[in-house]
Amino acid sequence: MDELSSPSEGVLIDPLVELIGFRLSTATILFHTAIADRLKISATDVKCYSILRQSGPITAGQLAERTGLTTGAITGVIDRLERAELVRRVRDPGDRRSIVLELVHNPEREREIAQLYEPLGRAITGLVAQYSAAERATILDFLTKASAVLEAETKRLRQRNAKQTS
Repeated sequence: MDELSSPSEGVLIDPLVELIGFRLSTATILFHTAIADRLKISATDVKCYSILRQSGPITAGQLAERTGLTTGAITGVIDRLERAELVRRVRDPGDRRSIVLELVHNPEREREIAQLYEPLGRAITGLVAQYSAAERATILDFLTKASAVLEAETKRLRQRNAKQTS
């Protein structure tokens, strides 16, 4: 496989690394920004909403920890998600001092959001169908490990930022 030179550094970069590390990640961020624009919230808000969809009800502190955002920033996210009628704050029945975030059940809003993601879902499903079961297993393994690397690097950067601001 030919290697590409990074214009900013003059360093050779494997085209697969370039594609995954830059083009795919940029395309993903821009896609979620476009979704956020349609929902009239920020891309960070969309990703926090996604975390809630994946995890179920969690506290604001847990959401702050998962994202690396400050509790003040999370308060702003929650305020915007509430105004967008996507989440609500409820008292934690196990600890009445704590607030739990839960999704708002709104079939009309859920349909609206699903319609934004459906074309991508169909396209990705069609793309995945082009690969054999063995190839899909390799892709799944790679993407699982790549996600873990990205999560670890994000955590490392957040920890470094926390140390620098202390």
